[in-house]
Amino acid sequence: MDVNDLLTEAYGRLPDLVAGALDGLSPEQLRQAPAAGANPVGWLVWHLTRIQDQQVSDVLGEEQLWVGGEWAGRCGLTADPDDTGYGHGPEQVARVRPENGGVLLDYHRAVVDRTCAYLRGLRPADLDRVVDENWDPPVTLGVRLVSVLDDDVQHAGQAAYVRGLIQGG
Repeated sequence: MDVNDLLTEAYGRLPDLVAGALDGLSPEQLRQAPAAGANPVGWLVWHLTRIQDQQVSDVLGEEQLWVGGEWAGRCGLTADPDDTGYGHGPEQVARVRPENGGVLLDYHRAVVDRTCAYLRGLRPADLDRVVDENWDPPVTLGVRLVSVLDDDVQHAGQAAYVRGLIQGG
């Protein structure tokens, strides 16, 4: 298996994880925090998708799907390219109000589809390209892609756990 297949396989598993966390939840349940200060399922899925959209758009040099698409309004937000949920406090978390789980899943699938299309065209040498010099050592494309995947998988797991908490299971 080459690196393209490996990364595509890993990223390609995310939509099923996200779909499982969202399945059958009402809009109210998507916004329901399991405890004060905790993040609800809808916010977790929105955030993990926003991070991937922002980071992959950056390495592609393209506009984020969030900015050019319909999803922001359908989540009760503006299409701010810098709003990914990083550093959100409880009031900001509460502003993420998706119409339903379908809008989150559609946005997520669009982001993953674009990511996987990009991954299929990578060459091994591409992974060594520096994409962020604001760190020491500078961040390569390979490190960035693994970091985004790691973040997404963690948040998808958190969303599934919160789903269980709010459904009483």
